[in-house]
Amino acid sequence: MHVTAYAVTAMIGALLALQVGLNAMMRSYVGSAVVAALINFLVGSVALAAAAFATRAPWPSTTELGGIPWWVWLAGLGGASYVAASAVVGPLIGGAAFVALVVTGQMICSMTLDHFGVLGFPERSIDLPRIAGAVLMVVGVILLTRR
Repeated sequence: MHVTAYAVTAMIGALLALQVGLNAMMRSYVGSAVVAALINFLVGSVALAAAAFATRAPWPSTTELGGIPWWVWLAGLGGASYVAASAVVGPLIGGAAFVALVVTGQMICSMTLDHFGVLGFPERSIDLPRIAGAVLMVVGVILLTRR
């Protein structure tokens, strides 16, 4: 069991919940979800650049970058969509509902990716316990979003 990996992942989840509120606040200050998302990514990019330099991470060559399939570059759109949506939708539905819906969407999509073993994920068939987990997530979303 990967207890440390699970703990770190849970902490990242907590940070993402905080990020929803912070992105919404940034939007209220700058007046635009897109500008708030851009600021988020600029701050994140500076932090990642500092971490890359501090850890002496190897930089890819232009040839290596050119060998990356075009569709792999689309990964950044997921993060941009999350950040922009959190600034707009988070204040409308609340942090718990926003995160629950995001996680449920991620989980259902991830189960599908696992089932087919695509994008580098190990193949893991959708079975009854996994379906039960998905159903429980959906029930959790319903409970969190009810008024």
